[in-house]
Amino acid sequence: MADLLIAGARVCAQEGLWDPGWLLARDHRIEALGQGDPPAQDQPGTEWVDGAGATLVPGFIDVHVHGGDGADTMDADPDALRHLARFHAGHGVTALVPTTWSAAEADLTAALKAVGAVAGAVEGGATILGAHLEGPWINAGRCGAQDPTAIRLPDMAEAIRLLDSGVLRLVTLAPELDGVAPVINACRKRGVVVSAGHTDATYDQMAEAVRLGVTQVTHTFNAMSGFGHRHPGAAGAALAFPELRCELIADGLHVHPGAMAVLARAKGPGGVVLVSDATRAAGRPEGPVDLGGRIGHHAGGAVRLADGRLAGSALTLDGAVRHFAAATGWPWERQWPAASANAAAALGLATKGRLAVGADADLVLIDDDWTVRLTVVEGRIVHRA
Repeated sequence: MADLLIAGARVCAQEGLWDPGWLLARDHRIEALGQGDPPAQDQPGTEWVDGAGATLVPGFIDVHVHGGDGADTMDADPDALRHLARFHAGHGVTALVPTTWSAAEADLTAALKAVGAVAGAVEGGATILGAHLEGPWINAGRCGAQDPTAIRLPDMAEAIRLLDSGVLRLVTLAPELDGVAPVINACRKRGVVVSAGHTDATYDQMAEAVRLGVTQVTHTFNAMSGFGHRHPGAAGAALAFPELRCELIADGLHVHPGAMAVLARAKGPGGVVLVSDATRAAGRPEGPVDLGGRIGHHAGGAVRLADGRLAGSALTLDGAVRHFAAATGWPWERQWPAASANAAAALGLATKGRLAVGADADLVLIDDDWTVRLTVVEGRIVHRA
């Protein structure tokens, strides 16, 4: 693998924003980086990339992504997952966690088996980190676009069978459900992150969930009990508890920009995790879209069921970063953790989500018009505009 040197860009390093700065990648990792012009490189075979007019940030990490460009995790097809990884790499994603819907156990098992078959680096695409199980242990009253007939109470035997797949990194469940505590405990023992979502939990029930080990909130404000000044609900708990990292679908449709700003100010730069929640409609023309056997419609940037409910999204993370920046007014050095570092921290990924010597060379070079110019996964260029 040839060395890669990116120079002349604004660099969002751990130490701050360098304008300009440079970065050298070697053998999958970041070898060196610094301010100003790079030192002379006599190493033969080094590829130079001119980063002038662009910003270099850690590669985006999407922990909640169902599909894209016609593929879906529930297809249970390794080739579809590879296609998914390549599609999202074109939008700055260097690592992702394919996400399931509520479904029969056999269908979930097949989907997890497919994720396990392709987990790791995908040629020409993002790294697949494992799977996100969104349901089936969620509240049917807050099902959103999920199939209510596939939703059920937590079952310890089922949970162990799914955990035994060895590919789960994240589980979304409703913490108010009967039988949820042992499932949370089983996830924690295996290092699987538990996120509260599709939930009608009260504030007190969310406090108990945090005590049990829930550390994240799934697509904050969506499909959860809302904030009221007498009944703060799950949304209020998401804002209040520093232990909870908050996913955000920043497409301007799921959450108003004003609410994005409230969330950002409540949680700070380290508390928001941008996600796409993308369906197979992302990157495809408008029209009908299959959503696990039900038909949605993709139009105006949204994916909706026949009754008008939002059903996932057609978002990509480069778009999410653009909307989040507009809503918060934050400069790059405050906003970039929401697209990378916070997800890496949530999943315990010590070598991802930051630009520092020794970290994985997962990089995104993004132009001032939010076009992804270059995506680099562990030192390999997988997308070039």
